[in-house]
Amino acid sequence: MNRNLSVTIADVTFKNPVGTASGTFGSGREFVDFIDLNNLGSVTVKGVSAEPWLGNPSPRAAETYGGMLNSVGLQNPGAYEFIKNDIPFLRQFDTKIIVNICGHTVEEYAEVAKIINEADIDMMELNISCPNVSQGGITFGTNTEMVEKVVGEIKKVITKPLIVKLSPNVTDIAEIAKSAESAGADAISLINTLLGMRIDIHKRKPVLANKMGGLSGPAIKPVAVRMVYQVRKAVQIPIIGMGGISNWEDAIEFIMAGASMISVGTANFMNPMVTEEILSGIINYMDECHIKDIKDITGIIE
Repeated sequence: MNRNLSVTIADVTFKNPVGTASGTFGSGREFVDFIDLNNLGSVTVKGVSAEPWLGNPSPRAAETYGGMLNSVGLQNPGAYEFIKNDIPFLRQFDTKIIVNICGHTVEEYAEVAKIINEADIDMMELNISCPNVSQGGITFGTNTEMVEKVVGEIKKVITKPLIVKLSPNVTDIAEIAKSAESAGADAISLINTLLGMRIDIHKRKPVLANKMGGLSGPAIKPVAVRMVYQVRKAVQIPIIGMGGISNWEDAIEFIMAGASMISVGTANFMNPMVTEEILSGIINYMDECHIKDIKDITGIIE
């Protein structure tokens, strides 16, 4: 059966809607013994800052019911090392490169954006779940004014398309998404991790050194699907959905809720072949249901 899985976002065409979520796939080196990166629509790399970040103290990851908690703190070697070491590796493969960027101030965001904009990449993903140190640590993505400011400032200094990754730790996700769109975002990705915590009752202290961390995995999927659905009704720009996707059925849910593409995160840790399995499942589903174009089922839930 002839079928079309391609998706175009901001003039960038992806061969299929299956990609990886930032922070869970590195630059793909760890997965080349398990899957063919050429089969993926995109690879979104771990968060990159202008200067190296050391991350948070250990322990900084823990299992929990239906997922995991992490407080890694976006540890990375900085933009220049990333460009030198990781982009040449990824360019060996026929997949689109999306670089997640992070910062603690608007100036830091703008600095890394300018550096990455000159690199051989396809799109940038703005992580607005970082704490704004100049505003007492409040997260950029929880305030509409801060969202508009940081997105607007980055759009001034880049030419590459910009995806804005939203935090779910907000009262009204649709308002945050509309702020990102009005400031110039080319696409929205959601959701990032939910804030969570575990306590070791025997040691009588939190299991993470940072006390709290980001909850990811199957437990957050219903929240993520709901937020994708709400944002699809609020904005006109494309959505990349993520949050607890573990199989092809999960992926189809996100697509029907309104996601043009999906990204697989925590499931990669449990099954390094999961992205290819999800892609195969989507193809089989389309064939069995006589769906000729993935866009025919995108956002069909009214």
